Amino acid sequence: MQIMVNDETKLIASRFLSEALIELGYGETKVATAVDGVFVPRSARGAKALEEGARLEILAPMQGG
Repeated sequence: MQIMVNDETKLIASRFLSEALIELGYGETKVATAVDGVFVPRSARGAKALEEGARLEILAPMQGG
């Protein structure tokens, strides 16, 4: 399935957000996610189905000061 991840086209096999994050190399990394502009909390990622052409935004916290 083809989706957009942070404005880059990616081909993935996963159908659910939690699986897609693993497939994309994020594993257990703490990130914020949104699908098609709607925030998806960590607790809902296992049930959030992805569809062809979905827009996935993945944001990692930045450290610094």
